[in-house]
Amino acid sequence: MFGLPLLYLELAIGQRLRKGSIGVWTSISPLLGGVGMASMIVSFCVSLFYNTIIAWVLWYFFHSFQDPLPWSQCPLNENSTGYNEECEKSTPVNYFWYRNTLNITPDIETSGSLQWWLVVCLATAWSVVYICFIRGIESMGKVMYVTATFPYLVLTIFLIRGLTLEGATDGLLYLFTPDWNTLMNPQVWLDAATQIFFSLSVAFGGLISFASYNEEKNNCERDALIVGIINSATSLYASISVFSILGFKATNAYKSCLNQNILTLTNDFEIPDKDITLENYDEWITKLNSTYPDAIASLRECELQTFLDQTASGTGLAFIAFTEAVIEMPGSQVWSILFFVMLFTLGLSSMFGNMEGVITPLKDLNVVPKWIPQEVTSGILCLVSFLVALIFTQGSGNYWVEVFNGYVGSVPLLVIAFFEIIAVSYIYGIRNFSDDLEYMNGSRPNIFWKACWLVISPVMLLTVFVAYVILQIQTHPTYPTWNPEYVSNSPVLLYFMRL
Repeated sequence: MFGLPLLYLELAIGQRLRKGSIGVWTSISPLLGGVGMASMIVSFCVSLFYNTIIAWVLWYFFHSFQDPLPWSQCPLNENSTGYNEECEKSTPVNYFWYRNTLNITPDIETSGSLQWWLVVCLATAWSVVYICFIRGIESMGKVMYVTATFPYLVLTIFLIRGLTLEGATDGLLYLFTPDWNTLMNPQVWLDAATQIFFSLSVAFGGLISFASYNEEKNNCERDALIVGIINSATSLYASISVFSILGFKATNAYKSCLNQNILTLTNDFEIPDKDITLENYDEWITKLNSTYPDAIASLRECELQTFLDQTASGTGLAFIAFTEAVIEMPGSQVWSILFFVMLFTLGLSSMFGNMEGVITPLKDLNVVPKWIPQEVTSGILCLVSFLVALIFTQGSGNYWVEVFNGYVGSVPLLVIAFFEIIAVSYIYGIRNFSDDLEYMNGSRPNIFWKACWLVISPVMLLTVFVAYVILQIQTHPTYPTWNPEYVSNSPVLLYFMRL
């Protein structure tokens, strides 16, 4: 109710005024220049940590050619007398991510040194962005034919493979089963709004810049509807692919948990091997619980729902949950290569919009003289971005990514979107805007669009923002940390530190 209306609004206003985010809003009112400036700053900040994620993807891609995959087993200790203790306390997948890749520090206050392998990957990522963006929209359009279509090919391959795996049905049931209690949490609605902003690229300013290149009488309403439908269909398509594989991962973890309990029961009660199986496990538990309740109570609790709930999110979904699922699949190297190539192309596509959301507003501000070639402007921006983003290659870099992702790429977008809708609907005027749409599309907007722009969208955005502020006042912000000295029953050595 605010994603699609905002998408339509940005396409229309950019196409009509033929300017970037700052130029558009200052044309409506000089007092609204801050909206465009905010979009530019958010686009720049998001580009910094987004390309860092692409650097991580490159690191995993390079290691995907090893057999076996380096995150499939723990490395030996220094004396080669056993496995690394830190890895054994966690899992090989977590160890490779937190130690081999990030070499993470205990908290955000301990910066650590620059990790040279991440610096190299980050430099490579920014070099690729520069090459693709070297001549702006002219060169970028050709690259996007590949970056926009290749992920569909990989998703289709993963979908076919995922649906044939054991546990895929459980993963899909988990995906489509609503949890109504979760909907009462304002953070969930903020996350949903953030996801819409990122998937549609609204409130970043890049969409306005792209729209300024459209023909003056292009039907932007049709474009908004097509993009919105394709975006929703793609999200559903990708979710089915991902959750079928996560269901497979959870099922394997569930069976592993049961097998550990079976081994414990077999040893403790001297039960003949193979008497207890996965099929008759519940019968044995019921039987032994009547006479040895304490022994049964000490067993590890094995619930498939629990393992599904433990599925990681954000960067953890790609670098922990999915990589752990991949090593269980035959031909794991091939699946890993395909997965990280897909992530690379997806990340690259997102970077184009973010970069356009920075360069075009800079031109609107006349910060960049017109005689400077596009190649030089793009090069300077990429170089400056690379130097600033070196903070993410420190030992504490992942913590800074979490902070940027949690605060730069969420609430500011909510505020920007709110003021964009208010600016067009009430300052520029819905009647003037309707006249512009009639000029471009050949028809005035219907009652649905007007209701969204005038009431529904701003009220929803304001409600989510107020609820989030109230939630933040009542709680303390936290971030997950890796602490090898802390050992719990969970295989993931994480606890939450207050900011």
